[in-house]
Amino acid sequence: MLGPASRWLEDFILQKIYLDHNATTPLHPEVLDAMLPVLGEFFGNPSSIHSEGRKARVLLDEARERVAELVGAGPGEIIFTSGGTESNNLALLGVALGQKKKNARIITCDIEHPSILNPCKQLEQLGFHIDRLPVNREGRINLDQLRETIRDSTVLISLQHANSEVGTLQDVEKIGEIAAEKSIPFHTDAVQTVGKIPMDVKKIPVDFLSISSHKLNGPKGSGALFMKRGLSALFPTLSGGNQEKKRRGGTENVAGIVGLGIASELAKKHLESDARNSLANLREYFSERIEDSIPGVTLLGDREFRLPNTLNLSIDGANGEALLIGLDVQGISVSTGSACSSGSSLPSHVLTAMQVPEHRINSSLRFSLGISNTKEEIDVVMDTLARLVSLNRKDSRVVG
Repeated sequence: MLGPASRWLEDFILQKIYLDHNATTPLHPEVLDAMLPVLGEFFGNPSSIHSEGRKARVLLDEARERVAELVGAGPGEIIFTSGGTESNNLALLGVALGQKKKNARIITCDIEHPSILNPCKQLEQLGFHIDRLPVNREGRINLDQLRETIRDSTVLISLQHANSEVGTLQDVEKIGEIAAEKSIPFHTDAVQTVGKIPMDVKKIPVDFLSISSHKLNGPKGSGALFMKRGLSALFPTLSGGNQEKKRRGGTENVAGIVGLGIASELAKKHLESDARNSLANLREYFSERIEDSIPGVTLLGDREFRLPNTLNLSIDGANGEALLIGLDVQGISVSTGSACSSGSSLPSHVLTAMQVPEHRINSSLRFSLGISNTKEEIDVVMDTLARLVSLNRKDSRVVG
């Protein structure tokens, strides 16, 4: 029997409105249903040749096909990893450390995820040269500048498809064409786009593409790296057994991979259904309501080339952290453009690179919608946000 505290917690969870899907997504019920038998009944090691191992191997192969179908790849082009961070590391370090070119260079940009920027710092310590492209005020790179940055010693271009904070999309088709013209491998961190917008590696000239399960309603601790067939072998960042064709050692997380497979299948069905544009429509409804209800709001990021689910807004005269906390108390989960809540005293490196003034960074909030959000929830959020902004601005004037 639930005690008073447990009942309160259950009620609180049930009334939560979750608008932080770029950070992580809730596990889809069908994914959970598929994973539970694997954790119990299908416990075998997929590298074992006995019946229990073979059962696990079948599940692994089926999941690989599902992930491949989501991005238009062949099953043999999918390498399972522990998530987006490992996929990014494997692409970046795997290509770089396998090079024998002297003074090898890698091109990336200033607003990449830390799982790209930090391995780049490690590579610099090993003697690699990192060319970091700047972005404009909307968060996009200049393609002419990319062309000018390429050298004979460039061994990899790694540029994200979409930015998690502002939702800005890079033109991966054009980037891939530029890379192909120069015969340079192109990697894109597509963690934020796979499952939200259609992706087909047969149409996008990309050599490596990172996927994360928990960004598309799958479990944490599971991901994949697409590696185009015919490329030179990667230098393994995890050395061990012969798993994943010797590209990633370690016993596979079968339950997590099964979850990723089912999540991929569900995402593909959603993208092919009439509901495909529902996120973008809901985002636009939210944006219109904010513009009508709250004066002094500025959209951060590209208005046209962006994720269908993401709004990053700077609200004049308000404090983003205070608004985040106020919304959380009311059962609404969002995130802020400042990195303070993650333990850093520094503002967002993304917004800083976009030349957003510090006062706008401090007053920014990111809303990232998911497939389960509704128009009714947005109305609740808007009423709450408008009230909190009014109170926050009054407090700011009193303090000032």
